[in-house]
Amino acid sequence: MKKTLLLLLLTVSFANAQTDKDKINQTLDAWHKAAGEVKFDAYFNVLADDAVYIGTDATENWTKKEFAVWAKPFFDKGTTWNFKALERHIFFDKSGKLAWFDELLDTQMKICRGSGVLVKVGKEWKIQHYVLSMTIPNDEVDAVTKIKAPIEDALIAKLQKK
Repeated sequence: MKKTLLLLLLTVSFANAQTDKDKINQTLDAWHKAAGEVKFDAYFNVLADDAVYIGTDATENWTKKEFAVWAKPFFDKGTTWNFKALERHIFFDKSGKLAWFDELLDTQMKICRGSGVLVKVGKEWKIQHYVLSMTIPNDEVDAVTKIKAPIEDALIAKLQKK
């Protein structure tokens, strides 16, 4: 009897995790799609109220409100971004109410990496924290470093003075 009950609990737990994984995939795919379809409200409604968005530029570390202010002109002009997931991995904490993920994205910048944290709010998953990074092939790191050095050396000096 105990073995049957344990097996049933494990089966239900696995099914719930798979359902949540499916919901998270749907949430993230819909979020990326909303940007591509220039749907401002649909895009920003996926972010938790106290979400943080970190972009590819070293100066882009925004609250949801700051990110929305930055992005609004792009949505108004219809010149948004269109990311499509190529690969995604999702993980859960023991409570099942916190998840983190990493994804490779097909973007106008070629392959980018997104990673973040989602929280379960009621029955919905909300993005709490998102980081977008450009990937750089290892053989091209020196060339890319030369391009960005003049800009980022100044930023490093400024940040070190804080």
